[in-house]
Amino acid sequence: MTSRPTLEEVAARAGVSRATVSRVVNGGSGVRQPLIDKVRKAVDELGYVPNRAARSLVTQRTGAVAVIIAEPEFRVFSDPFFERQVRGISRELTANDLQLVLLWVEGESDHDRIARYLSGGHVDGALAFSLHSDDRLAHLIAHSRVPSVFGGRPPAGSSSGVPYVDCDNRGGARAVVSHLVSAGRRRIAHIAGPPDQTSAVDRAAGYRDVLIDADPALVQLGDFTEESGARAMRTLLDRCPGLDAVFAANDLMARGALRTLLERGLRVPEDVSVVGFDDMEDVASGASPALTTVRQDIEGMGRLMVRLLMRLLHHPEQGRADSVITPTVLVQRQSS
Repeated sequence: MTSRPTLEEVAARAGVSRATVSRVVNGGSGVRQPLIDKVRKAVDELGYVPNRAARSLVTQRTGAVAVIIAEPEFRVFSDPFFERQVRGISRELTANDLQLVLLWVEGESDHDRIARYLSGGHVDGALAFSLHSDDRLAHLIAHSRVPSVFGGRPPAGSSSGVPYVDCDNRGGARAVVSHLVSAGRRRIAHIAGPPDQTSAVDRAAGYRDVLIDADPALVQLGDFTEESGARAMRTLLDRCPGLDAVFAANDLMARGALRTLLERGLRVPEDVSVVGFDDMEDVASGASPALTTVRQDIEGMGRLMVRLLMRLLHHPEQGRADSVITPTVLVQRQSS
């Protein structure tokens, strides 16, 4: 016995040919169940672990999937949204015996590097999210010939049929504004996300679906960070001191808005109602007062991305996978 059991030793222990062991270990067909059971028993007894490089030669698979986050490192580690989505992706990849290779984008100079990596045969597939309309990344991924799934609706004209998983951003935003209108709020402001991301565009569109004649002065851009929400709230209060509600395009910006309102001596929700989007528990439930927000299943969306990719990898004859839009739910708490 060597320190690392070999395929030949598994075959000898099971009393079958090396080719039979190879087919069982690599998921091949044409092996009767009694022989499969013998091979698996021998694998367990010897503690055999397949050599991934050798296995790749047989299966033409690397056993790895690239997860591309189109944001710089500081954003990835400061926004709990990314942690939740990667957690869902990681758990589903693990369930499919696949390795996660994490790539993030510090700037445009990284785009060609990522495209070369994907085209170089290092991974079986790619999952990408937080894409921006002003860069080439979505286009490069779509044309890498690597099976891919996007998280979030990709920028128009960039995806070339790549399926995506997203939540009902527009419908969730409509539910927020309708809730505020029903509560008697008349001057409803919106702290919008970056206009180069489709989630922010769709949430702003949902706001305007309900408030068709909304004053443009009631809309202020943020960048999905807490500090940008605080700045936007200061600008809105200076510009429109009579506003009585604010819908922030994510929970972090809503928490920043809450901080500014407290600094200005305004009561929430008595003077100004505040609603966010995402329902990230640490942010929404931990806010003071607890934040009314729109819940999207962030971790579940990560899992769905992997499941769509598995279909592309294992059933290419079925053609392209359909994109998935998941529902959202308004969660009412003390801030509105």
